[in-house]
Amino acid sequence: MHELKRLLISLGYFTRLPVPAWVGWSATELNRAARYFPLVGLLVGAFGAATLWAFRACLPPGAAVAISMLATLLLTGAFHEDGLADSADGFGGGWEKAQILTIMKDSRIGAYGAITLGVALLLKFALLEAMGAAALLALPVVHAASRVPPLLIMSFMRYVRETDDSRAKPVANGLGAAEWLTGLILGLAPALMACALGWLTPLRMLALLLGLTLAGLICARYFFQRIGGYTGDALGAAQQVCELTGYLVLCAHFAA
Repeated sequence: MHELKRLLISLGYFTRLPVPAWVGWSATELNRAARYFPLVGLLVGAFGAATLWAFRACLPPGAAVAISMLATLLLTGAFHEDGLADSADGFGGGWEKAQILTIMKDSRIGAYGAITLGVALLLKFALLEAMGAAALLALPVVHAASRVPPLLIMSFMRYVRETDDSRAKPVANGLGAAEWLTGLILGLAPALMACALGWLTPLRMLALLLGLTLAGLICARYFFQRIGGYTGDALGAAQQVCELTGYLVLCAHFAA
């Protein structure tokens, strides 16, 4: 029951799905619920794949992909996309750490954020459309795996905001080995299962994991150089960068 409660807390945190009132909320439980973040990603990706499959039967591929993307955005409330836009504004418009953090905190979107978000969504659409039916596999696999690098960033880097009013603050108070190891297993399990079932070749799986690892390391190094750690917005940006990297890798292989 404790683990079910933590899974439901993760769902309530990362999606707009209603959770039962008995689940409750606490900073400690949210911190421990971090282990299920990749599993929530798998559910979001599976929902996107199911939507894509349903609409591919009656609409052109491009329209089906667009509706699938809209479905996942509505399900998550554009949680990670908002972090990407805020991070682009902060890193693009700020020079010093304090200035970057102040810009990130501003709820208004600026030129850097709007351009980055627009390009990211356009690239995501183009890649999913180009993969054709393979996108049905790519969505759940990549959504789950792309949550692993941000989880590891939370585990091994410092949260840099001093204020306690951030939504990410309870999660950032030091993830234990049980959290990041469980998250790592849950995040990589869909790719490993797809490989075991023959839906994904070992080469494609290896390329995907290497691509996500490299993208996560680049994000972590950039965050450390610019602000000395991470914020909640930076984690959202890292997830989006890793998700796009996953689609790029799989699209290149499926197109080959």
